[in-house]
Amino acid sequence: MLRLPDAWTWDFWIAKDGESFHLFFLKASRALIDPDRRHGRASIGHAVSTGLRNWTEVADALVAAETPAFDDLATWTGSVVRGDDGRWRMFYTGVDRATDGITERIGVATSDDLLVWTRHHEMPVLQADARWYEKWVEQAWPAEAWRDPWVMRDPAGTGWHMLITSRSRLGRLDERGVIGHATSPDLEHWTIQPPLSEPDSGFGQLEVIQVETLDNRTGLIFSCMTAELSQSHRDAGETGGIWALNPDCVTGPFDVSRAYRLTDETLYAGRLVCDRAGTWWLLAFHHTGPDGFFVGELSDPMLVQWAGDGRLTATGQTTWSGSPTPLVSSRSTTSPTRSGRPPASTSPSRVARLAP
Repeated sequence: MLRLPDAWTWDFWIAKDGESFHLFFLKASRALIDPDRRHGRASIGHAVSTGLRNWTEVADALVAAETPAFDDLATWTGSVVRGDDGRWRMFYTGVDRATDGITERIGVATSDDLLVWTRHHEMPVLQADARWYEKWVEQAWPAEAWRDPWVMRDPAGTGWHMLITSRSRLGRLDERGVIGHATSPDLEHWTIQPPLSEPDSGFGQLEVIQVETLDNRTGLIFSCMTAELSQSHRDAGETGGIWALNPDCVTGPFDVSRAYRLTDETLYAGRLVCDRAGTWWLLAFHHTGPDGFFVGELSDPMLVQWAGDGRLTATGQTTWSGSPTPLVSSRSTTSPTRSGRPPASTSPSRVARLAP
């Protein structure tokens, strides 16, 4: 649905403004040859659509900042909200050259029209708080996980919540993935809170978290590859992809141990989007094709509904129908982790399909 001839695209997030949907996505030049190098060269692209299927690319939203800055190496995944003052705010992940991309932090840019964005380095940059979250000093994970901010208004009208991909300072090393949490009264002043989920729940990390109310029921989705599942999950033959769970409330707490798989890992970084008719869709990026090569382009929308067993389901076109582009001699065998450092092992799925 969105394939750029000169760049790979992967994680993305969407903002709605009147008739238009604004798609912000990570991109990196195909001239890098090896797609595993894309994380250290990522910038934030921008495209616009009125119907979630046909997108018109416009000027990029953000690129790496001038050195020195928390985001002078690359800009990674985020989300966009509109504040009470009418200004749009993009909360996004930044990594820097000083730590070789190991330290992940969250910053903000603002816009009056969703087209031109201004960084605000003078505003607080959120980073993992060692009271609750794992820091790089432990060297238990390829990077200091603190990324993919999902910002939403408190349903009770008392400020804002940010859900964050993070790791607990406690628990088994392969199961420290938790849903980090921060709160703000005004989108400017943020307080780091304890995580909204518990470690030892089966996941090394929970990427690209999103929670929504769909038809008066709460659904939360995140992504985790096979390589970042717990050893017990992998020993049981489970594989990665986009996951879902059904919490009681959009603000948690969240029992991640009850998560179930929504798609396999040929699709990744899923997003739930409601169209103007009130219908919910799942979009994702194509991670690998049937040949195992990295794809790096946006999927078509898949219809999201509640099944009779109370689980979310996604139906529609899920297989990548494009021609493979074997830019490297080996197949994609690394996880799309934001650090760009491959995990110990992966088991990429070879056939794109929805999980039963």
